[in-house]
Formats: sequence, C-alpha cells, structure tokens
Amino acid sequence: MATAPVKRIFAMGGGGFTAEPSNPALDDYVLSLARRREPRILFLPTASGDPNAQIAAFHATFGNRACSAAHLSLFRLEQEPDDLRETILGQDVVYVGGGSMRNLLAIWREHGLDRVLREAWEAGVVLAGLSAGAMCWFEHGITRSTGRPAPVRGLGLLPGSFSVHYDGDPTRRPVFLDAIARGAMPAGYGADDGVGLLFENRAVVRIVSSRPQARAYRVQARADASVDEHVIEPELLQRGALGERRSVPTDIREFRAQRYGRR
Repeated sequence: MATAPVKRIFAMGGGGFTAEPSNPALDDYVLSLARRREPRILFLPTASGDPNAQIAAFHATFGNRACSAAHLSLFRLEQEPDDLRETILGQDVVYVGGGSMRNLLAIWREHGLDRVLREAWEAGVVLAGLSAGAMCWFEHGITRSTGRPAPVRGLGLLPGSFSVHYDGDPTRRPVFLDAIARGAMPAGYGADDGVGLLFENRAVVRIVSSRPQARAYRVQARADASVDEHVIEPELLQRGALGERRSVPTDIREFRAQRYGRR
C-alpha cells in the first residue's frame, strides 16, 4: 500500500523576498521543503492584486536559484489562459504573497482555487506564504482588509488561528488576544516578521526565523476570560545556507525585466 504524502504548510509572519531582499534565509528554507532537488515553485500574488513589482521581485529572487520559478496571475487570465488545476498540481511548492486576506479568499473561491489548493496540499505540494498568504490556511486570522484589524475566517486546512506582523504591526495583537479570550476565535499562534512555522499533517514541527530577537507566540484562552501568551524562541536560520544559486543568462534577465517590470 502506498504511503500517504506528508502534508506541509510553511506560514510566515512576514519577511521573505518582499520585505528582506538581502536576506534569503526564509526563501531558501521554503525551497528546502520540496521533495526534489530543483523544485517547481509557483507564486500566487493574488492578495495584492498581482502587482508587477511583486512578481518581478519573486523572479529576481528565485530566478537564479536551482528551481523552476513561475507565477499565476488570476487578474490576467484573459491574456494568459491556464488550466488552474493542472498548473497548481504540477508544482512542488506554491508560495502565496501578502495583501488583503478577504480579497484573496473571495477571488480564490470564485475560481475554485480553494478546492484545488486543498487537493494539492493533500497530494504533497508544499504550501507556503506570508502575511495574508500565511493566515489563509488557518481557521481564522486577523486581517486589515477593511482598514482596522478584524477576525476573518480562513480555509481551515490548519486548526486554530494565526496572527502575523506581531512586532511590525502592533495594532493586530490586542484584537487577536481579545478574540481568543472571548472565544470568538480558537487558540493559535502569533508570529513576528521574519518568523515561520512549519506544519506537517496539521501539527507544528519546527519554528524558524531569519532575524535575531524575532519570536513566535502560542496564545490560548484561560478560564478567567484572559489569555496565556507563551513566547517561543525560534531556530535562527543561517543566511544563504540552503539556496544553491545558478547563473542566469543576460538575455533571460532582460526578458524578465521587460515582462515583469524592474525593481
């Protein structure tokens, strides 16, 4: 009988190529989670409206690594039609960018990507993301899609709740703590920028960071309607320890710059 694939999700509180272009530690770690040496990685920039600058930053980061990097723009399907299910299931890693979690989930559901991504996860495709692209996998998150921080339901692939930018956007934390204390959201994790939590089969197995002093937090309700916020010290990743780079010809770099925009 065939062994079921390990289901992996890597949820980052912030950081990665969009926030730390000079520190590849988290992005290198994402690649290391794939099952093959030169993985196929797909970027979904839906939460920010598929901006050219974010797409260009992705290709600038992963284009010279030992991987096959591509992106999927749901806002431009009329220009580049794709079989979405075939595209997603053909990847080793799907990397989701930050932005509006509410908009992200609404657009995914309109295109049926919520079901396809669950299928990919169950098939062993690594799902990774930061900010909205991290909270979306949980039952609940704290979004600023409407301006002020507020609880929002996610896809529920992972149990519990998740709050990002714990240190970079301190307005989210009190809303997160209050929602858990009141029972409006289940217990969960908070993550500073630069911190990532690796889940295998719905359980956290490793917590890493690209930055010294960055932390993760386990938040649970107490019987007296307060919360217990337990600090977790992550493992500090070494810069450039995993990212095998390769030379990209000048003409390919120029093509990418023209198509995706210049940083």
